Amino acid sequence: MPKKPVVKGSAAIGNSGIKKHFKNAEPWQPLFELVWNGFDAAASFVSINVIENEMHGLERVVVLDDGDGIEFDALNETFGSFNESAKKASLTLKGEHGRGRLAFHRLCRNASWFTKCNGIDAVIDVSEPTIKDFEGRLLDEVEQKADILKQGKGTLVELTNFTGVLPESDALREKFSVEFGWYLAVHPDKQVVLNGVTIQVPKHEAVQQEIAADDAIFQVQVIRWEQRPTSEKSYLYLLNSSGTPVYKVLSSLNQKPNFFTSVCVTSTWADTFSKEQDLLNSGAHTLASPTWKKFKSQLDRLSQAIYDKFLRMRAEEVVQSYEDEGYFPSYVGLDDTERAWRHQHTRDLVRNLYIAEPRVFNSATKKQAKLIIRLLDRLAVSNENEALFEVLEGALELDAKSMQALAKQLHRTTLENIVASIEVLQRRATAVQQLRHVMNEHYREVLETPDLQKIIENNTWLFGPRYETIGAEEDTFAKVARRMRDEVMDRASVSMDDVDDEEDLPGARRQTDLFLARKFPSTDSLGNKVYRCIVVEIKRPAISLNKKHLRQLEDYADIIKRQPEFKSEKMHFELILLGRQISSADTIIPSRLNNLIARNDPGLVTDDPRMKLYVMNWYTLLDGFELTHGFMLDNLKLKRDDYTAATREDLVAELQTEH
Repeated sequence: MPKKPVVKGSAAIGNSGIKKHFKNAEPWQPLFELVWNGFDAAASFVSINVIENEMHGLERVVVLDDGDGIEFDALNETFGSFNESAKKASLTLKGEHGRGRLAFHRLCRNASWFTKCNGIDAVIDVSEPTIKDFEGRLLDEVEQKADILKQGKGTLVELTNFTGVLPESDALREKFSVEFGWYLAVHPDKQVVLNGVTIQVPKHEAVQQEIAADDAIFQVQVIRWEQRPTSEKSYLYLLNSSGTPVYKVLSSLNQKPNFFTSVCVTSTWADTFSKEQDLLNSGAHTLASPTWKKFKSQLDRLSQAIYDKFLRMRAEEVVQSYEDEGYFPSYVGLDDTERAWRHQHTRDLVRNLYIAEPRVFNSATKKQAKLIIRLLDRLAVSNENEALFEVLEGALELDAKSMQALAKQLHRTTLENIVASIEVLQRRATAVQQLRHVMNEHYREVLETPDLQKIIENNTWLFGPRYETIGAEEDTFAKVARRMRDEVMDRASVSMDDVDDEEDLPGARRQTDLFLARKFPSTDSLGNKVYRCIVVEIKRPAISLNKKHLRQLEDYADIIKRQPEFKSEKMHFELILLGRQISSADTIIPSRLNNLIARNDPGLVTDDPRMKLYVMNWYTLLDGFELTHGFMLDNLKLKRDDYTAATREDLVAELQTEH
């Protein structure tokens, strides 16, 4: 039998030089390169089989493709070149400049390429210690791999003597999906199989649209990937009517933060496409064609619309993550309505800024993002809106549309704040008028505990901003406080001493007192974190507050002070006694109020370091609101409604409505 020819050669670079090119490659990346080599050889199918030994270690990895194979007579141009691949001029090829096949040394020591090209069987061997050298020899059919013979062409690469470790099958399959997903989506006729399982296109969103330009029709598919393809930028591919790519260029969507796309354009117009002007074929379609320019203009608008939609969605996700992480201010000291407005306004501002320039937040650390958000919040509600806009305009390189959108929000901030404040003030002024009418006309028979409780829960601002969080929640503190109150407070029956008018006695006996208790984190006057424990004892409306009721409140305070679980220095108590009016015959409560009037704390009758007691009547609360907001109320000239004809059901229902 005649001896088969052997071809030996070396790459024009040293062993260490080759290895230096792959020093950062992961162990599985050589498999990627072998699959790409298969597609570069016009393969429609590439399979990878990882064979383990009995100890679950790597024994062999086999990469098989049905491409055109490796031409034996051109080994010096394929294995002998490095960074000078003959493939790189072809648009359809991925080609790593002729060097990708040598990445195998990151995973193993030996690689053999069994190939059949133009009916010729051959094998090429390369070893890691002398990776620049290769040896190729022709094979008889009996020496060729059965899979190659079955296909009639193609290449089978066999890797042995492993020095690296591959991930588990599921993890490796996911890596292949990210690497080749874009290519498989662009070329639906191609297939990659790992250990018998077909690699799926990863999660993506596809937008398809037909664009007409002059007489040409272009079928456009924009694919947005959830994960960045590991080795591919955002490209626009122009394919002819047979699906062959004839032009490839970075799309207008390339280098958008967290936005990864592949744009495929198919048209019969591309059947005669030439990248450069063809002097021998004046009818060739080129990039200078008016048809292409018209199409490209429409495509760019479509691409921008897709990106804008993505940015809006992404901005919502980012802002929500900032909220979950606690980046936004807590607005301590503001009432519920203003707090909600400030929070929403800052969310809108951050979202719009992200849409205008995502890199402001994408490149920011956690502390930097929190600082940016809180500075924006402060400046946006100050008198420096114009200055804030000037800073952003000078610092951000935004297009006119983005800057206009950002400016619109900043310029409307002051007006929105005023409108929101007026709406809140109007609602509260109306509630004060309604509540005053109820206390004057309907207190004897209608103001039962369930009604009054709901009214208070929806209008806690009456007590002042610091009581905004008062509620009737039955938390642990509320339960303990209620039990203590029921055990120690004098629940004597109502007598004539508790009413100023004998006509009020039946109503007083029919109704019950109302009790609210709440504990929540807060800060003291020095800024230290404490628990504020609020207890509100609301006497039935027909009762006039007197010294007996004040004594009950003081007894209750003494019990709290002696209770072990309430002796923490971090627990501060405020006990409030509230009624429709203070008895005209009582002198103790007015005396206490006068003694502490200089504290400028309405209703204060006792002021201990951790225990404050208050006695208030509804008219003091209502007058306090009107005095505090008198200037605004006078300038707004709010109309005072006449509730003479209003039924008690209508008034109570309105006061219980949450705005």
